[in-house]
Amino acid sequence: MLACATVPAAPAHARGVRWVVLARVAGQAGWVRGVGQAVRARWVDRAEPLPPAAPGGGPAERAATAGPSRWVPPPHLTWYWQLQGRLRIEPVQVTDVDAFDTTAATVARLHALGQHVICYVDVGTWESWRPDARRFPRALLGRPDGWPGERWLDIARLRALEPIMRARLAMCAGKRFDAVEPDNIDGVGNRTGFALTARDQLRYDEWVARTAHSLGLAVLQKNDPGQARALEPYFDGVLDEQCNQYAECAAFAPYLRAGKPVLNAEYRASLYPGFCAADARLGISGALYSVALDGSRFRPCW
Repeated sequence: MLACATVPAAPAHARGVRWVVLARVAGQAGWVRGVGQAVRARWVDRAEPLPPAAPGGGPAERAATAGPSRWVPPPHLTWYWQLQGRLRIEPVQVTDVDAFDTTAATVARLHALGQHVICYVDVGTWESWRPDARRFPRALLGRPDGWPGERWLDIARLRALEPIMRARLAMCAGKRFDAVEPDNIDGVGNRTGFALTARDQLRYDEWVARTAHSLGLAVLQKNDPGQARALEPYFDGVLDEQCNQYAECAAFAPYLRAGKPVLNAEYRASLYPGFCAADARLGISGALYSVALDGSRFRPCW
């Protein structure tokens, strides 16, 4: 491992990770938990033209075929995820880093190493420390999500959120990221302070996917196992947390059947390397990380 490319430190914001920990401690079993499956790896080393939409594909998938060419994640990937601290460069096919804290130069350096780069960006909660925090109308801010400076957003008010979130996704495209990891697209399963419905969530998530595609970015579903079947036609894969710990990996079977990667992060050290065998049986690309996603722990299953 070679240490290089400094990423400025920021509060830990592996949303699903930290919320899972809080929800479990609080005994709220119905709150967000991670589910994921991933697959093992064929490398695609270039952006591929968009394939024709499969019959019956969702409207976002059909609309995406008219947009710019984008990277199509293969069904098998090796990957590394770090959202704060000095970035470790790992010998993987894909690295996932923070949208704001990562420079275009760092993205270019990873590309020069033959990697694709995923842009972590929060689309479901407000973060007080972000440079665009003042753009959010106060009426859109809901209950705290359990971490200092963070509050759920009223994603039902899509028209008000569109310009802010479009700018965030455009920032990812402008830095030449290949894909987006939109976090907190599961407000409907949490105590947000808003009367969100499953339909509200699907509408918002589909808009996020459609907008990412229009900018030439692939997009991964983040957690939200309950809506995986409905969202699969719109997304290019999944990044999930703790599906082995909570026995929820099967929820993302629609992605696996469609030949799309489903990446799974586990955080409980006692599960490693045992969960790797379970991942292998399902074709999952799993790895053990620290909850802080600060580079202090990375033990892949491949």
